[in-house]
Amino acid sequence: MSIPAGNPAGPLADAAPLVRRRWIPRPVGGGPLVVFSVAVLTVLVVVAVFAPWLSPQDPDAVSLSDSLAGPSAAHPLGADQAGRDVLSRLIWGARTSLLGPLGVVTGATVLGVAVGVVAAWYGGWIDAALSRVIEVIFSFPGVLLAILLVAVLGAGLDSTVLALAVAYTPYMARMTRSVALSERHRPYIRSLEIQGFSAWGITTRHLIPNIAPFVLAQASLCFGYAMIDLAGLSFLGFSVQPPQADWGAMISEGQSALLQGAPLSALAPGAVIVIAVVAFSLLGEGIADHIRKADR
Repeated sequence: MSIPAGNPAGPLADAAPLVRRRWIPRPVGGGPLVVFSVAVLTVLVVVAVFAPWLSPQDPDAVSLSDSLAGPSAAHPLGADQAGRDVLSRLIWGARTSLLGPLGVVTGATVLGVAVGVVAAWYGGWIDAALSRVIEVIFSFPGVLLAILLVAVLGAGLDSTVLALAVAYTPYMARMTRSVALSERHRPYIRSLEIQGFSAWGITTRHLIPNIAPFVLAQASLCFGYAMIDLAGLSFLGFSVQPPQADWGAMISEGQSALLQGAPLSALAPGAVIVIAVVAFSLLGEGIADHIRKADR
């Protein structure tokens, strides 16, 4: 992501208060695609929150007589090999499929912003040391790191979320350092330092709020990637464990059903994953485009 070269915020003076750049209150541009992505993500969140009321059946209820049943009034998207309603499992699976990436992005954002701001603020050997640590973490693929942690802690959503949060931290840290380094040398930061404000106060009250839109854009993009990685780990059996509903696990469970003429149990969750990832990517691009336009 390129670093905008916008006008610096006004310096703090006795006669005039500090003027910050205003990014978020302005409507995010991007046209109908961004509106579509926001609508899709809103629907997914609503489905995840109200899953107990929206689900037509118990997602774990086994009915062997309905095994691989086609779409019907009782099963709008058919049933899987165990006779469980695909639509109900799809609705309940939205919870783990969204909470997992949320945990990854939240952890990576907190760690990445902290590392990036510290590196940009202090520079020197601190910046060099943190940059080397980031490069070392970069050398480990996120999925491989998750598999290694699963081998130590056991399979489950918590261990894979923790591993991917560590693996995604360098992406957030590099972007944050780049933007914070540019912000660090703006006149209003220097004026605050001259007046004796602490580094903690300047970074938390001024620097971080001003780079927040960049962080939000990167986090939106990372959310989609994290969803793909977690779905892949669930598909391999390292993340969410059966019988808990999860989109990645549903694709794995529906593999054999594809060969038996009942593709919806695997294709439906796959389609939802694709739609969600595209929506998050469009949202991230829309925020980035808004930042570029606002800083001209």
